[in-house]
Amino acid sequence: MRPLVMGILNVTPDSFSDGGRFDTVDAAIAHARSMVDDGADIVDVGGESTRPGAAPVGVDEELERVLPIVGSVSPFRRVSIDTRNEPVARAAVEAGATMINDVSASLGSVAAELGVGFVAMHMKGRPDTMQEAPHYDDVVAEVRDFCVQRAVAAVDAGCTEVWIDPGFGFGKTEPHNLELLTRLDEITDAGFGVVVGTSRKRWIGSMHTRSDQRISVAPTPPVGVHDRLEGSVATATYAMAMGATMIRVHDVKAGRQAASVVAGRTTPAGSTASGGRYGKR
Repeated sequence: MRPLVMGILNVTPDSFSDGGRFDTVDAAIAHARSMVDDGADIVDVGGESTRPGAAPVGVDEELERVLPIVGSVSPFRRVSIDTRNEPVARAAVEAGATMINDVSASLGSVAAELGVGFVAMHMKGRPDTMQEAPHYDDVVAEVRDFCVQRAVAAVDAGCTEVWIDPGFGFGKTEPHNLELLTRLDEITDAGFGVVVGTSRKRWIGSMHTRSDQRISVAPTPPVGVHDRLEGSVATATYAMAMGATMIRVHDVKAGRQAASVVAGRTTPAGSTASGGRYGKR
């Protein structure tokens, strides 16, 4: 089976990559349709930025941002709600979302109660503090054990579609992220479908900049957030080769093409791959 492609739709003013670009209903729906045309299997709608240093958003404001989008997109593509807030998750599911993508990994019982899929992600600390000198004795073992514990709890609560996400960039330094990537098989072997989101992350930009400086005569400026496609696709491809069964991306067309190459076949853009077996323990 081809790994699934989750397209990122941030309806926020302050997300690290596309904050402010899709914070109107018309712009968000148009972008969702574009991602579906490019081959997104799932559209992941988020109304609260979780970039490093981001401040929390009130539940009412988050609901105002996401509900019109979820209700408009869910009739033509599966929608995931990217939230750590239970009232938002419940309202989004009522509006049509069929997956809860939870950076706090705390809503497994809610997903079970509502009969929807659940993604348990690892994050060390909170978005506003997570990059303040994060430390691990063994980042892979600690991340894996945390994710599996939360996933097992969701299964025990009755959830039948459970995924884990190691949370690249969420309370991790560049060496932590690279260690997670190179030892990802220790996580993909844990018995759950694995979601990987490396798209446009800051550490990808840092590696791009170092690479550019090695091949350029003159020093190059830091690589901007929209110039990280090659590293994003390379890391996603490596992750899929190591067993990741879903990639979460900004650049859906490139991600879909990479997923098809990894699967060893090409599938028509817009068709929906079956992901059920990936998400079950």
